[in-house]
Amino acid sequence: MRILVLAPQPFFRQRGTPIAVRMLVETLAEAGHRVDLLTFHEGESVPLGGARLHRISPVPFVHDIGPGFSLKKVVCDVALAVRAAQMLRQAEYDVIHAVEEAAFIAQGLGRATSTPYLFDMDSSMPQQLASDVPGAQWARPVLEAVEAQALRDSAGAVVVCKALEERVQEAAPETPVLRLEDVSLLHGAEVDEDLREAFSVTGPLLMYVGNLERYQGIGLLIDAFQIACERGTPAHLAIIGGSDAHIKQYRARAATRGVADRVHFAGPRPLDDLGGYLRQADVLVSPRIEGTNTPMKIYSYLDSGRPVVATRKRTHTQVLDEEIAALAAPTPEALADAIGRLLNNEKRRDELASRARERVAEHYSPEAFRRKLTRFYDWLEEALPADDAPREAPHHPPSHHDRPQ
Repeated sequence: MRILVLAPQPFFRQRGTPIAVRMLVETLAEAGHRVDLLTFHEGESVPLGGARLHRISPVPFVHDIGPGFSLKKVVCDVALAVRAAQMLRQAEYDVIHAVEEAAFIAQGLGRATSTPYLFDMDSSMPQQLASDVPGAQWARPVLEAVEAQALRDSAGAVVVCKALEERVQEAAPETPVLRLEDVSLLHGAEVDEDLREAFSVTGPLLMYVGNLERYQGIGLLIDAFQIACERGTPAHLAIIGGSDAHIKQYRARAATRGVADRVHFAGPRPLDDLGGYLRQADVLVSPRIEGTNTPMKIYSYLDSGRPVVATRKRTHTQVLDEEIAALAAPTPEALADAIGRLLNNEKRRDELASRARERVAEHYSPEAFRRKLTRFYDWLEEALPADDAPREAPHHPPSHHDRPQ
């Protein structure tokens, strides 16, 4: 098949959605499909396993595009739509694989060119906008109706978690849906940097890895860590990732809470070194407080051989349970309790870490990702009509659509 992938984001960047997009296009190219990837003008050029990378033209005065909604993204989305229309006029594509808001672009272009599209959902956009944009809550019903229509018009949906799968089934019950969870990104190599030595750490080391956006719950984590320290837990907390502005914000919070000497901000580190850093921790923490999609970091956490503490929110519990992680209510006291109990119970830490690695190997490995995506596209290729037949969305999911329950 000839596939046009629309990814409205800087590419490549070492953060969740660009990492998932890279895996997507590499897997499709390796399966023998001809893949063109269209992204924003910013980002690093990386090998894509045979897929071809295209970018929109640089947009004047638009740079440093971050995750989430912004006017910068809106401007770039318009440029992406124009470039995608040009590409569709220049070549005939069998399907458009549209990531996030690009589905609405594909919806319009699909009608104009009779090209079917897949809606690739990393999150529910009405929920995200209502959370990120002040005053947007009133528009949520309208946004949900628009999203539902885009799902109904699509040839299929690709989602990253069970909560989004349920959203598709509710909004568009006839639309085939593939639940394609993220996978562990760990490599075996160690790193030269020793965080314990760099930050003069004595005693247990807690660790968080990821961006420092508000929904990640870093404020909650620092408050919980303060309580744990007051209770006599002799730990340090290392936080890897985040922009300079966010690091400054949370460093000030740690100082206000009186734990500045025990909370260490390492800043961003290369993705290829992730495993080497995770293995330096005694306990890994994911304090996310908002959202329904599972953080990509969770799969690497589980594969690291280190135990995980996470908030008892749907964003976590659709993947995590008490067999493989310590779960806590999203309050400072509850999170501090969970951290303290785990640090004081070495046997429990070892049991959680061992079972977590087994779960990843079975359900969240790169091999499982490739198998599910390849089978879905095999089905799609058979389900779509021939070039000389009318283009309509197929409405029967593949019988071999295997996924963990």
